[in-house]
Amino acid sequence: MYSQRKSGRAVIAGATILLLSGAAHAQSSVTLYGVADGGLLYTSKTLDPATGGNAGKQFSLVDSGIAPSQFGLMGTEDLGGGMKAEFRLESGISVANGSFNDSNGNLFGRQAYVGLANPYGEVKLGLQFSPFFLALYDLDPRGLSQFGSGLVIYLDHVAGTGVFNANSVSYSSPVVAGFSGSALFSFGGVAGNFQSGRQYSVSLKYDNGTVMVEAAYYDGNSGGTVSTVPPTNVAFEGRMLGASYKIGKLTAKASFVNYKVAGGFNSNVYDAGLDFLATPDLDLNGGVWFVSDRNQTTNHSVMGSLGAQYFLTRRTTLYGQVAVVNNHGAMNTGLSVNDALYSPTGTTTGVNCGIRHVF
Repeated sequence: MYSQRKSGRAVIAGATILLLSGAAHAQSSVTLYGVADGGLLYTSKTLDPATGGNAGKQFSLVDSGIAPSQFGLMGTEDLGGGMKAEFRLESGISVANGSFNDSNGNLFGRQAYVGLANPYGEVKLGLQFSPFFLALYDLDPRGLSQFGSGLVIYLDHVAGTGVFNANSVSYSSPVVAGFSGSALFSFGGVAGNFQSGRQYSVSLKYDNGTVMVEAAYYDGNSGGTVSTVPPTNVAFEGRMLGASYKIGKLTAKASFVNYKVAGGFNSNVYDAGLDFLATPDLDLNGGVWFVSDRNQTTNHSVMGSLGAQYFLTRRTTLYGQVAVVNNHGAMNTGLSVNDALYSPTGTTTGVNCGIRHVF
């Protein structure tokens, strides 16, 4: 009996040592991060939603002048053999009033996923950005600033669809000879109706450090079980093709985007711009966007904007931006994601300045 007890204790001790050894070798980390961005906004006109006309000038404090204010948690665990597990929970928040903003109307409504990554690629399950939206970010001359950029045009056409994709599974390939690709599929979640709320997106990119060329596609159906404000289930097809060229501190970007919205616009967007790191502390950028409705060419707009960022430290930035938009026909392109997403017919000018802190 004593021999059996001794043997049993040895087995338990051995198993405990193995468990502790495994825990000691497993490398894991959790990081809290975020952005706090607030500023002042002036526009010479505002859209009256009741009449479609001009409601007058505005001057206001707004959340997120350049980058969406947000906080989140992300973590990884080394599983060995080049494999790692990962997760991300990210929420938007308004520094103007403390409410949700740029967050799909939900707590952790920006991103919420778990995934696995190894040298052969990355698979993620959950709420995430689409390859189409990420491709637009790569090639927007102003980095999809919340003021005076392609982001305003994007949200004007399809709201949050394609930005926040719930019920999604995605795969991103490793970079091979400069080439990489991504694909995403979102389940609508409606029993007996596989097509309701179904969304998918793909992208292909070549980047050698100097020249980058990227193409992307998005297709989404209305419906599904996810209901948010702003909506993320607008039925639309999106296509984009663009390129950038970097020489020293100067980067030039240009792209073509098509938004085909069911029962609405079929818009072509042409944009080009420059980003110049004038000094280690000062970045200057600018761009021009021309939007034309293929269904009715009298609906068109042109927007131009300039921006400057002064880096006080690695984490804190002062910024100033100015933009002008001219709308014709039924086009209502605005200047700012917050407080000025739409503008009336004619010319509207705007100015935005503020401070951003990254932690």
